[in-house]
Amino acid sequence: MNKRDLIDAISDRLGDKKTATEAVNAVLETIQATVASGDKVAITGFGVFEKSERAARTARNPATGAAINVPASFVPKFRAGADFKALVNGDKK
Repeated sequence: MNKRDLIDAISDRLGDKKTATEAVNAVLETIQATVASGDKVAITGFGVFEKSERAARTARNPATGAAINVPASFVPKFRAGADFKALVNGDKK
């Protein structure tokens, strides 16, 4: 499922595609802005979105074998909640 499919599925429940598009965009933009600012977004039963620091490291160029210094960076991280994990594992309907 991609973003367009998600909007279509939500518009079936809301009855209006424009409202569904605005709702999906608002949720995604809010999660992205909150995580980018360093806060975490916890949605009970679904999961937690947070900002994680990736340390600087030395990598290898696979073609030449030369060492490459990769600088430290921040990456988004998602941890699934217990209810989501149970649903994926078929333990919950």
